[in-house]
Amino acid sequence: MDIGAQLAEAAQRLSVMCDAAIPVLEKKTIVAHATNPLNYAWPHHEQYLLKWGNRGGHTLLLGMNPGPWGMAQTGVPFGATGVAQSFLQIEARKLETPSNAHPKRPIEGMALERQEVSGTRLWNLMQSHFGSVEETFDNIFVVNHCPLLLLGETGKNLTPNNLPAAIMAPILKACDEHLLDVIDIMGVTRVVGIGKYAEQRARMALGAEKSGPGTSRDGRSIRIDTCWHPSPASPLANRNDGADWRMNVITCLQN
Repeated sequence: MDIGAQLAEAAQRLSVMCDAAIPVLEKKTIVAHATNPLNYAWPHHEQYLLKWGNRGGHTLLLGMNPGPWGMAQTGVPFGATGVAQSFLQIEARKLETPSNAHPKRPIEGMALERQEVSGTRLWNLMQSHFGSVEETFDNIFVVNHCPLLLLGETGKNLTPNNLPAAIMAPILKACDEHLLDVIDIMGVTRVVGIGKYAEQRARMALGAEKSGPGTSRDGRSIRIDTCWHPSPASPLANRNDGADWRMNVITCLQN
């Protein structure tokens, strides 16, 4: 079985765990609507894994969880609809809006006109730095630690670190196991957390201290670093029209 197919199997295992957790999240936390792009947007996510998972990139960029305008629509980590189609070459498929989706956040898929800023910034930078989509995935791959879109009653995007630890623990354990699966399948040698939270999750999954490498299941040393998150809510990402953020990420990749 090739690498892309193995990644798809691992993602489906995580998807089943996440689907089972959704009723608990909606009942016992401030999450009013939890949906799983690995489920309803699988026709897109599978393309991403099968098309680009086999290129051999050994640096893994790790995000936190989807936003409503990116992966929630495209099934691709940081997947703003424009870059998902033009750069990542994901073909649009018909997606069904989950029955429990937020009424203000319908699933429009690749037809969504609004562009996620974080995803546009990240993938445009990869294209600018590496030069082509093939060269990009010869060097890196991108996954989110948690695949769930978590929205409050008003439609506010929620993040796993702001939810009750006891309820999130089994979900995050499944996400850690998936991360270790990806590291094993791809032979990853380095994980770069996109933001401090993602770095912390990588360190926990790999048994690493606050600094220094972690260890894969097969005993390999895995370097762990972090770069700034491209969110428009981050002052660091916006500084000097984003030039400082771009320099931070490129410096991280080159070190």
